[in-house]
Parts: sequence; structure tokens; C-alpha cells
Amino acid sequence: MMKTKAVAKENYITTANMLKFILGSAFGVFMFLVPIPYGDSFTTMLDFVKNFIKAGFGASLPYVLLTVVVTAAVMSTYDYLCKPAWIRQNNFLSKAFVTTPFYLLSKIVGAVIAVLVIFKLGPEWVISIDTGATMIDLCNTLLCIVLGFSFLLPFLTDCGIMEFLGVIMRPVVRPLFNVPGRASVDLIASWFGASNAAVILTREQYMKGFYTKREAAYIMTNFSVVSIPFCLLIANTIKISNLFPQFYLCICIVGVALAVVMGRIPPLSTIPDTYREAVGKRLNEDVPEDANILDHALQLSCKRADSFGLKGVLFTGMEVVVGMFFDLIPIVISWGTVMLIIATYTPLFNIISYPMGLYLQMFGVAEAFAVAPATLIGFADMFIPALLMGGIQSVETKFIVGVLSLIQIIYLTEVGAIAIKSEVPLNFVKLSLIFLERTLIAIPLIVLLSKVML
Repeated sequence: MMKTKAVAKENYITTANMLKFILGSAFGVFMFLVPIPYGDSFTTMLDFVKNFIKAGFGASLPYVLLTVVVTAAVMSTYDYLCKPAWIRQNNFLSKAFVTTPFYLLSKIVGAVIAVLVIFKLGPEWVISIDTGATMIDLCNTLLCIVLGFSFLLPFLTDCGIMEFLGVIMRPVVRPLFNVPGRASVDLIASWFGASNAAVILTREQYMKGFYTKREAAYIMTNFSVVSIPFCLLIANTIKISNLFPQFYLCICIVGVALAVVMGRIPPLSTIPDTYREAVGKRLNEDVPEDANILDHALQLSCKRADSFGLKGVLFTGMEVVVGMFFDLIPIVISWGTVMLIIATYTPLFNIISYPMGLYLQMFGVAEAFAVAPATLIGFADMFIPALLMGGIQSVETKFIVGVLSLIQIIYLTEVGAIAIKSEVPLNFVKLSLIFLERTLIAIPLIVLLSKVML
């Protein structure tokens, strides 16, 4: 472990700070990370909050979403044309409405799609349950997640638990994955909660100077795994729920193996290991040479808790809500719908997946060419591969492609759109390369494990 020379510093371990750290962090951990039994599986309190908000909106939720995306399109167009100072000089409004021509077009397309879907206008290929209607439903859920998530997030990130786990987990996480120990929180949040929530958490940590560009990109594309309940849903959909223990064990093994490999090869390895210029480095997980690791972890945790307060919770929450509502959700709708239209109504994925059929055949996968499109179409959305396997007879093939679809991670309708729209240097080309790398590396590993497990 790297050691640094100790320097005289203020003691932050006070009763008030310890209470903030313990109680605030306990609340954050309970809301985000503690698995709660739910039906045949389990979920988190964040999911209950999301469902409570969704029930509160009731039938009006699609119209709330419509108001958000239309407002985003209108105000962004107004800002682009008129450049008013009252928007550009306001921290919240500038993040919501100041944009580039490409993203402005994306917002306008998102608003048009929302109008067509919600009022059931226009062509079927835009408004069908396979395309636009799916994205509107997903963004209804995302809106509720963001609304609940944003004001709870500071309890997980600003009360000290990230600092505490960062110091404690660093000896394991840093050499294995080459990221800070606090990244373990992102992984747990994704495992028990939702991958899009974990990506937003990573984005916020990068914005505050706790991750470098490379670390944030790596965590987003390797740690933002889908939740256990969703894995169970996929297993049920492809009718292998009786194999769920082996199915999920395979997901975990291959996911860890990919995480070890991916950070050490391009394009992730070529991303600058520098912090966001506006804030610089705020991370400190190195233990002074004369300090006890637990004492140092508590010292950093209490220092972080010292600045925690209600004003910060409200400010941070509003910043995330405004940015996600008016800047991200319209883009998720437009990009997601376009990708689903391509996947559903064009032969593109059937054509480009032919090499994948050859690759699967090389490893002895049954029905290789029939299932080949499912190996690539997950780039659009994580649920489509399962839907494409309805006619597949081989249990082993369904097991292999089902696992693959859940460890590919780069789903444009969720993780991809959030990653691209963040300030983390991940563009469409890099995400495409990472997706292909994960797919090609994972297939032989999954095939090997399937031979052992089934």
C-alpha cells in the first residue's frame, strides 16, 4: 500500500461529525445498498421510493414527462437562438438548456416522439410497444428514479461512507481494478439497485473530483451491471429460471474477469488519467505511514461529514434533477427510440451479426446463426436479446446468450445515453468498441463455464 508522510492536521473526529457520518451514511446505505425481500427476489428501498412516486403521479405521469421534454426542447431552442443572459448566467438553467446543435436536435426529436406516443399519433414504427412506447415507459420510470434518487444521493456520497470504504477497500480494489476503493459502492448500488442509478452516481463523483476521466469511464462501462431482480426477469423470459443460481454465478465470474481485463486495454486504457479541470483532485485514500488504517478512514469520513448539511442536500438534489430532467431524459427518448426502430424494423442487426454467427459456431454454440443478432442487438437495449430468443431450442445457447446480454453493460437506452451526455470522455465510437470487446472476450468464457455448470 502506498504510504505518505504524516502532516499535522485538524482532528475532525468529533461527536457531531461521527453522528453525521454514522446516521447519515446508515440512511444512505439503507436506501441504496441494503437488499429488501420482494416477491421471489429482492430490491432496495430506492425502488420502493420510485414506486411510491410513480403511484403518486398515477395516470398523469406520461403528461408530466411530456411537459418536461417539450419544455426542454422549447427552452433549449430559445436559448440557442437568443442566448439570454438569465439562462446562461444561472447555474441550474444553463445546465438544463444550454446545448449544442446536435443535442438540440436530439431534444426536439425526443419531444416530437413523446407527443406522438402519448397521444397515439403518427406511424406504428414510431409509437409501437417495440419502439417509442417502450422508451416513454422507461423514461417514466427514469423520471421517478431521478426524483427520488437526487435528494437521497448526498447521504451516500457526502456523509463519509465513500471515504471510509475507499480507504478500507483500496488494498483490494486498486490493484485488481485500478480504481479507487470507493468504486465498490458503485458496484453494490448497481447489483442491488439499477444500473442507470449507478452511472449517475459515478457521474456525480467524477464531477466532484473523486474519479479521474479514465476511472469514471472504466467504472461506468464495467461496474454498472444490471440488478439481480432484472437478471431473474431475463432468466424467466428465456425460460431458464430453474438454472438461475448457475446463471447468476456465471454473470458474476465473467463480469469480474471482464472488469480486470477491460481497464488494461484500449480504448479505456488510453483515456487520460486526469481529474475534471473545474474541480481538480479531491480524492485522498492514501494512508500516512504512521497512521492506523481504521483511524485514517474515520478521520477522512468525519472530515467529509463536517461539511454535510441540509442546504447541500437541496442544492445537489436540485442540480441533479434539473440536469437529468431537461438535459438527459429527452435525449434518452430520441436516441433510444431511433435505436429500437433500427433494431425492430430494419435488417441491420441481422446483416452485421453474420460474423458473430461464425464466431459462436467456432466455439460450438448450437443455433449459432439464429441467435447471432441477439449478441449485438443488446447495444440498443438490454431486454431485446431475451425477446429474440423465443424460438431458440437449445438450453445451453439460451444460457450463453442470456448471460452475455447481461454483462455487455453498454445499453444505449440507459447506460450509454447517460455516459455520452456526461462530461466523461465516452463517445459513441468508444462505447461501440467497448461493447464489442466485452462481447468477444466474454463469449469463450461463458461457453467454457456453461460446459462446467450445465
